[in-house]
Amino acid sequence: MTDKSSITSVYILDKEYRVACPEDDQDALHIAARYLNSKMQEIRTSGKVVGVERIAVMAALNISYELLQSKYQTENEKLDTHEHINQLLGKLDKALASEGQ
Repeated sequence: MTDKSSITSVYILDKEYRVACPEDDQDALHIAARYLNSKMQEIRTSGKVVGVERIAVMAALNISYELLQSKYQTENEKLDTHEHINQLLGKLDKALASEGQ
């Protein structure tokens, strides 16, 4: 693993942005830039939002919402799994208790 940074280019709404990024993270940066670009393209194509700055803010809000939804879903899945494990442990305890009688 290297901490060496280099400059890489990403393209968002047909504009080049040069970004310093650790070499090990460049693939992830390019994936993120493509995702952002696609979200901004969707917003621009809808015609409901005009101006690159406003499009960028709307894309940021949409992506933030997606991130939070994913985070809450993951937390709820963890709670569901924890609850399921507790139910199974309860059944196991009952089975062991009835076997000991």
